[in-house]
Amino acid sequence: MAFLSVNFHSDVLGMAMTMNVILPQAAKTQIGMASSEGAHCKTLFLLHGLSDDHTIWSRRTSIERYVAGKNIAVVMPAAHKSWYTDTVSGDRYMEYISKEVPAVCRAMFRQMSDRREDNYIAGLSMGGYGALKIALAMPEAFAGCAGLSGAYDVEKRFDRCPYDNANMVAVFGSKEKVRGSVNDVFSLAKKAAVSDKPKPRVYLWCGTEDALYPETIALGNILKDGGFDLSLNESPGRHEWFYWDREIAKAIDFLMKD
Repeated sequence: MAFLSVNFHSDVLGMAMTMNVILPQAAKTQIGMASSEGAHCKTLFLLHGLSDDHTIWSRRTSIERYVAGKNIAVVMPAAHKSWYTDTVSGDRYMEYISKEVPAVCRAMFRQMSDRREDNYIAGLSMGGYGALKIALAMPEAFAGCAGLSGAYDVEKRFDRCPYDNANMVAVFGSKEKVRGSVNDVFSLAKKAAVSDKPKPRVYLWCGTEDALYPETIALGNILKDGGFDLSLNESPGRHEWFYWDREIAKAIDFLMKD
């Protein structure tokens, strides 16, 4: 595998941005790691949480080892505290993550396929929210998504985390503006269930001791009733990397099982 730190300019955001990228590499002498490389590879866009950045998945998990030998690229972009949202203050982070980052990557790394069936998106906490929101809003672009300990109910966050309200207001405006909008994952799930667009495969997990556990179960029930190809998982656990490291490997296997 090759690991790249990429600094590039975003026209959507109008500033320099960063991302880490893992690419398949056909290596003959690499010890202890399977290798693969094809003309086209699948791509997993992997999103960080609120307090982290684009380096966190490679620092806290064995993500490079989990995709080794599977001809899968992993793109880990920085998104700050944006909630992967086109914010009311004017920063278009949803467009940046869902459209610009894939386009920039495919221009730089020609082995990345642009076919829907080869593209997936996943994340933890805030990144889980972003992954589900983007996949449900753009099912024609992503074949599957995964949310680990996802913070799906952003309306409740206004009340539950008043210390972060300044950022929430800058991103969403108010909790009243969330309901029924593209930033409402529950509403997106209900609309996607009755849409004639393809449904992304979905992997969800949350620890039963996590404050966000009820949100995962509520979203999972909507997706299950909506006929999605869903893997809804829970186990004892808190909002911790020990569990996310374990679950991202399972999510990859489920999402890319065909």
